[in-house]
Amino acid sequence: MNAHDCAIYFASPAFAEVCTTLYGADRLDEARARWESVLNRFVRTFGDRSDLALFSAPGRTEIGGNHTDHNNGCVLAAAVDLDTIAVAAPNDRGVVTVASEGFPVDSLSLDLMRPRPEEAHTSAAMIRGVAARMEQLGYAVGGFDACTSSNVLKGSGLSSSAAFEVLLVTIFDSFCNKGDMPPLLKAQIAQYAENVFFGKPCGLMDQTACAYGGFVAIDFRDTAHPAAESVTFDFSHAGYALVITDTKGDHANLTPAYASIREEMNAVAAYFGKSVLRECTREQVLENAAALREAAGDRAILRALHFFDDNDRVGYQKAALERGDMDAFLGYINASGDSSWELLQNCMVPGQASQGVTLGLAVSRVVLAGEGACRVHGGGFAGTIQAFVPTTKVAAYVKAMDALFGEGSAKVLTIRPAGAMRVA
Repeated sequence: MNAHDCAIYFASPAFAEVCTTLYGADRLDEARARWESVLNRFVRTFGDRSDLALFSAPGRTEIGGNHTDHNNGCVLAAAVDLDTIAVAAPNDRGVVTVASEGFPVDSLSLDLMRPRPEEAHTSAAMIRGVAARMEQLGYAVGGFDACTSSNVLKGSGLSSSAAFEVLLVTIFDSFCNKGDMPPLLKAQIAQYAENVFFGKPCGLMDQTACAYGGFVAIDFRDTAHPAAESVTFDFSHAGYALVITDTKGDHANLTPAYASIREEMNAVAAYFGKSVLRECTREQVLENAAALREAAGDRAILRALHFFDDNDRVGYQKAALERGDMDAFLGYINASGDSSWELLQNCMVPGQASQGVTLGLAVSRVVLAGEGACRVHGGGFAGTIQAFVPTTKVAAYVKAMDALFGEGSAKVLTIRPAGAMRVA
């Protein structure tokens, strides 16, 4: 397609159908304007081309399994209807140039396929890392030019970086290979780029949800070969909206708090001669609780109990979705939230007067009045909370959260059924 062909496509019923799948029927005009803007920017930046292609990769939300993945546990995640999109075209120069909206242009040659210290924590490192890993695995890579735009909220735990990385894999795969790479492999390539080239030791949940779309259950028992499975459930007809609220907490100096969760869980496992809690049982911990108090501390025992409970809940949540039992699913969401608050203890920082997460959850419970569900979202201590809100209460819920944390703090989302993809 050239720019004119793209413009015709944006006005077509086929594009409307794709947008309804990705964003919902009520956001067609917004989506069309956004895609047209990126197309126009591509033409201004690179000129018109005859081989333009359109790509999209979603952000993600954690649904179940709070702090279970780092002890080889299970998680349930889902793609959301916010995404990173790209208008791209291949080139024969062996150079990748990406003009991301709001950021400096990245342009790099693919002849140097090893980490560069000066690129750490930059988007250039993600590009180079994705290309390097694909080559290592026997996939072809080549130059391309792209303009991107992202509405995945940064700092919200919705994984804007994972969406960008998986988008890159999808572009390389489409232009240089058959375009049918399995979603789990896309995720693993993206994770490698972030770990080795970008310099962030992230897990695999974020990239997997972005690659798969919809709900996806992931089992990290074998971390080298995790098992990922799509979960069939039509959220669009469930009668609920997903609302993510930024409680505006300060993330500074929270590294020790995050690290303590893994350290304490591992300390309990070490008591039994194991490296992770997935190799232990709840019964072992309870039978040895008195000795564990001395060896690892009371909070470590509580966090271990959270691990076992939340790890099991992922299976229960998956089963509830597969049988269409929304009430049971929401009950497990609430139980997970209670466990994070009471056992995992990652909803507040001890000694800090600011408790945005717990305040947000408390007010959520008042507004929801026994309906829906709410829980801490992601790492915790500060940041975001997640709520499944009946559609009849969405306006009231958003109003309450915005009154607490400022206008625009609450974002209404839905679960996107499609993962990273070539749109056209």
